[in-house]
Amino acid sequence: MTYNTVFLREQWRSADKMYRLAILLFLVSICYCFADKAQPNIVFILTDDQDVVLGGMTPMTKTKKLLGDAGITFTNMFTTSPLCCPSRSSILTGNYVHNHGAVNNSIDGNCSSPDWQSGAEKKTFITYIKQMGYSTFFAGKYLNQYGDKNAGGVEHVPPGWDSWVGLVHNSVYYNYILSINGTAEKHGDDYKTDYLTDLLGRHAQDFLGYQNEQTPFFMMISTPACHAPFDSAPQYVKQFANKQAPRTPSFNQHGSDKHWLIRSMKSPMLNVSIENTDDIFRKRWRTLLSVDDLVEGVVNTLQDKKLLDNTYIVFSSDNGYHLGQFSMPRDKRQLYEFDIRVPLIIRGPGVPAGKTSEEPVLNIDLAPTFVEMSGHEVPSNVDGRSLVTLLHPDKQVKSEKWRSDFLVEHTGEYKQDGAYKHCKNTGNEAGCSSIDCVCEDSKNNSYSCRRTISDTENVMYCEFNDKESFVELYDLTKDPDQLSNIIKQVDPKVIEEQNQELQLLSLCQGASCRKVGPIRSMWPYFKYYGHPDIE
Repeated sequence: MTYNTVFLREQWRSADKMYRLAILLFLVSICYCFADKAQPNIVFILTDDQDVVLGGMTPMTKTKKLLGDAGITFTNMFTTSPLCCPSRSSILTGNYVHNHGAVNNSIDGNCSSPDWQSGAEKKTFITYIKQMGYSTFFAGKYLNQYGDKNAGGVEHVPPGWDSWVGLVHNSVYYNYILSINGTAEKHGDDYKTDYLTDLLGRHAQDFLGYQNEQTPFFMMISTPACHAPFDSAPQYVKQFANKQAPRTPSFNQHGSDKHWLIRSMKSPMLNVSIENTDDIFRKRWRTLLSVDDLVEGVVNTLQDKKLLDNTYIVFSSDNGYHLGQFSMPRDKRQLYEFDIRVPLIIRGPGVPAGKTSEEPVLNIDLAPTFVEMSGHEVPSNVDGRSLVTLLHPDKQVKSEKWRSDFLVEHTGEYKQDGAYKHCKNTGNEAGCSSIDCVCEDSKNNSYSCRRTISDTENVMYCEFNDKESFVELYDLTKDPDQLSNIIKQVDPKVIEEQNQELQLLSLCQGASCRKVGPIRSMWPYFKYYGHPDIE
């Protein structure tokens, strides 16, 4: 071997070492970069039946301070279906009801049914987040039929969740069964050990106790409050003693120009029904005080563990509620603002503090938001849009447009005659009160609506699948309480256009649901027909 050959070989080895060192330094720099920008933690707190129109956020002073003052409050947040299971299914999938198929609260309506579990449930937001290395935790109400023997029982744990504390069936506060990672756990009526909102908070604290800065986590807490049966914690039973349900302009008013179910309400309401409505209002607020405590506990623990600055906290509800509006004693399910508006507050890394956003946002936007927060690409099949750009307005592209209209849909729910023992002739109806036998849902209380919010229009157009093929149209700029159905006062061109746009929304899938397009103004047609509120 010659001297030159040995020299060249040594030179090669030296260069190889330098190359390897450069690669190592490059990898270290990447690791440092990612460590400096760790994946954010995500906490999602979901309440049940919490409105905003009737002041549902008023008693939650801690939540408004800890989340609202430290983040963004969305003032135009809507559910796309004002009923528990359809809305929750939309939250989980990011899809409208007509795309995920859970149309009501029954197994036959695809609520946590075997079909749901073999289809939509395998593509909920948590399955994508889990792929990004997150530790995941769920506690509380999932879907109304979860844990039913015809829906896999308590043994069924939805994919994507590492730690599972699932409530069997619908919201209650005492005397329930939980699925603890697939094993049944029965609870009684002892406040200290069984009150569900507090118990969920304790499970959440246990989970947080194991979290650290190295592994990101997603935690969802789904409380029973403020759903019936409205059992408050004993320390809060005397709160709000002098409060009554808000006497809004539509309170105890007959909806004479609305679809048949609203026209059938007993109006004026019975005194005993009004008294019961006021009592429910107070009880709902009392249950929310325990949720307020839960939020405070979560924030304090995150702060103590030095995790708060890198954690998004999202607070919302599945649907709104009414108490006496258009003489409907108490429920949801209807197309009106009190049933479809819900709270949404988000704080987190980079989110400006104490801000509000008026952009129309939806329950179907939550899933793509969570997925993008985790770093995963948002699936193309979701109908909603990620809110991440709205959370970081400094990074928004000025030319980027947000939606101006969206779909609200509901499929009527009903029971056989005799299901309500104290009421007669309630066949094909549901949501019937034992006090006055008023029923607030029915087999043909099925509708779809196009809701439009823009700089120039604030409109809702709805079509019913009933014998009358009833149609309702509201100009919410002039009539925010939806007192006057103006369908007979507008040019037929308006109705034709609204019908066409509603059909497109009702059939949309994925990208076509997210499409943002120009709005053809209705105002010339309103003026042409002499709308009384247009100057």
